[in-house]
Amino acid sequence: MEVKINKEIRDYTESIFFGLNLRQLICSICACLTSIGLYFLLRNHLGKEMLSWICIVGAIPFGAMGFVKYNGMTAEQLVAEWFKSEVLMPSILHFKPENIYEELLKEEYKRIEKEEMKIENKPNKFIQSKRKRERKSKNS
Repeated sequence: MEVKINKEIRDYTESIFFGLNLRQLICSICACLTSIGLYFLLRNHLGKEMLSWICIVGAIPFGAMGFVKYNGMTAEQLVAEWFKSEVLMPSILHFKPENIYEELLKEEYKRIEKEEMKIENKPNKFIQSKRKRERKSKNS
């Protein structure tokens, strides 16, 4: 004799009819009733192929409500959370990259730049001596 035990107690579901729990059973009945209602409502206006697709599309939301679970949430909880996060409180994310190495070396870059400016502004000794020779030659 073997008894099947769930590893997680929260995963336990009580089956009522054909292995379906009450939620799945009610949603399956609603999906069937929706399909039947759509069939009788539209059978005189549409062809059988189009009508069958409309019945399937009409039953899908009810099937999803009963059978879909995502991250432990039922379908209506999932829709409510999606609506809240996308419509009621949308967050606009701005991407602004930060170069950590540049931030760390910013002071060093400034120091090097200042030194280069000093070198550029400082007259070269070779050029100074050349100018002196030119002045002497002009004066002579």
